Amino acid sequence: MTTPSHNGSPAPHRVVVVGGGFGGLNVARYLRRAAVRVTLVDRRNFHLFQPLLYQVAAGELSPANIAAPLRSILERQRNCEVLLGSVDGFDVAGRRVIVDETDRGGEIPYDTLVVAAGARHSYFGHPEWERFAPGLKTVEDATEIRRRVFTAFELAEREAELKRPPVPLNFVIVGGGPTGVELAGAIAEIARYALKHEFRHIDPADAKVILVEAGERVLATFPTELSAKAQESLERLGVIVRTKTMVTSIADDHVILDAGGQVERLATQTVIWAAGVAASPLARKLADATGAVVDRAGRIAVEADLSLAGHPEIFVLGDMANYTHQGGKPLPGVAPVAIQQGRFVARLIQAKLNGKPLPKFRYRDLGNLATIGRSAAVADFGRVRFTGFVAWVMWLFIHLMNIVNYRNRVLVFVQWGWNYLTYDRSAGLITGDSDEQQEKRP
Repeated sequence: MTTPSHNGSPAPHRVVVVGGGFGGLNVARYLRRAAVRVTLVDRRNFHLFQPLLYQVAAGELSPANIAAPLRSILERQRNCEVLLGSVDGFDVAGRRVIVDETDRGGEIPYDTLVVAAGARHSYFGHPEWERFAPGLKTVEDATEIRRRVFTAFELAEREAELKRPPVPLNFVIVGGGPTGVELAGAIAEIARYALKHEFRHIDPADAKVILVEAGERVLATFPTELSAKAQESLERLGVIVRTKTMVTSIADDHVILDAGGQVERLATQTVIWAAGVAASPLARKLADATGAVVDRAGRIAVEADLSLAGHPEIFVLGDMANYTHQGGKPLPGVAPVAIQQGRFVARLIQAKLNGKPLPKFRYRDLGNLATIGRSAAVADFGRVRFTGFVAWVMWLFIHLMNIVNYRNRVLVFVQWGWNYLTYDRSAGLITGDSDEQQEKRP
């Protein structure tokens, strides 16, 4: 489909991409030589490398180390423009995206639409828990978790200095997937090593880090032996791993745990949520506009080429897509899936424009990695598996090379080297409002 321009000549095919994450950004970048006009719309002006977000929460990296402005990434791509805005809906019949409906508003026309708006936290029917247990999806989430973690040590020191009853230094991480495991290991290292000599009245190593997982083992998507190795590494760091345990209640000073009917009240002022995610609310809006099917996690069922049934001009990628055409189960919501889908859709758009046969998307599983802490990780590449230092080096290299721009790769590499030599947490700043300040707000 082409649209006449103001001088009567055919205008370039208009591709609107919603979301500047791994999927959306790869669509835009891989269309750089195509005869199309790309408009990338995002609520944020930067691309965030989410796999390293937990290191911001742990004070190892600063947000600028893992984020880059979208405009700077795409500045040399002449057929692409970036728009800062919030997508509020879709006019499918008119092929328009509705932007900032409550603030002046506007519509962006498209010939092809790609929606890759990511995911948000899921509290399994308990949205009230979010106040007490922040998740880890955004820069703000990471700096809030960082504030809570380092503030907990400061409050314990203050109470000890003033001879008051001790504040329990219990850190509870809910969810034993990669994010939960990485956070648990990072916080344990903070307590044992990074803060070892910084306090006068408390011993940070006395802190308890409790990882709570409802399933039978941590890292359930990994082979059983790698899960066991990961748990062993966590326990060597002093992490208390509680499998087959559910969280039934979260408050400002405690959590309630249920382990096979045995209920326990655990005092804590620091809970971190890493247990579940749901697709962006934008998925529901798109489904309502197109009649697409949405699963329990809010993901949209897509065709074998990632398009929507009855709407070959609309594609859904990444955490928003329920792709079951390979193995019968939805593909996991991880960065490699979104990256490969983004590159596939870019090639597919070009194939359509050139009248070539349309392929089916096939995800190539390059393996799973998770780091537990200093010199400890697990890596699963199918028949080949690694643990310990070798897996950790592989994890470092793969993550470093997948950071979008060269500048951030250098910054992260230098910071990692310094952290490894010194255990320093130079980015462990306490920023943002305290809980007391938030309560005083009108």
